[in-house]
Order: sequence, then C-alpha cells, then structure tokens
Amino acid sequence: MTINTNFVSTAAWSDERRAFTNERHLATLSIVRSNGRPHVTPVGFTIDESSGVATVITWAAAAKVRHITSCAQPGARVALCQVDGARWLTIEGVATVSAEIATVEAAVERYAARYRPPKQRTDRVVIIVDIERIIGNVR
Repeated sequence: MTINTNFVSTAAWSDERRAFTNERHLATLSIVRSNGRPHVTPVGFTIDESSGVATVITWAAAAKVRHITSCAQPGARVALCQVDGARWLTIEGVATVSAEIATVEAAVERYAARYRPPKQRTDRVVIIVDIERIIGNVR
C-alpha cells in the first residue's frame, strides 16, 4: 500500500476521533455514480493512520466496487460517515480498489480487530480511501 501524501496529518486524529473510529460502529459509504446519482451503502471501515487511508473490505463484484472503478478519472470521490447519537465523523477522499494480497490481508486484519473476523472469500478486494478531509463532532 502506498502512503497518502495528501493526508491531513496524524494530528487530525485527536484522542476522541481515534477512540470513536475504534469503537464498533457501522458507517455509510457514499459514492457518486457515473450518472451523477448517489450510491450509499452501509460498511465497516478501518483507519490506517500511518498511511493516511481508510479501508473497506468487500468483494470484487460489489456495486460499490463497480461504481468506483467506472469513474472516468482515476479514483472516485467518496465519503465515509459514522454516526452514534450526537457523535459523528465524516471522512472525505478519493477511493481506489485493490486486489493486492498484502493490502487485502492488512485490511482484513484491521477489520477483524475492530469488528470481527470476516467470512473467507476468494474474491476479496479492498476499497482504499486516501483521506483528504475529516469533519465531525465526536465529543
């Protein structure tokens, strides 16, 4: 996995944000389809602060993968949004899809630590979101 050089910096991850993104909450992934309509789907996600990315594990034929890979430009603008009562956090960035074994395994390991071990799949891929902006209220 490459390092996201546009990442807003590790300083953006206050203790409150870090705790909130480590709690077991689902989020939504919002993608703008090639026809301009939004595609919003529930997902589990994890953060890799050292590389400045959020990851979502999925399978190769998923609609979210098709929408990301069908963009005219490399990557798709996306938002991940996690809500728990009045606490919320939105991560904005550009998403790409990887089937690289080491990248997928690392994302699965982080997912298993935050949520639970996922079912085994031979068609597993990972959506990688290069984090550009983080907004929210986590207090």
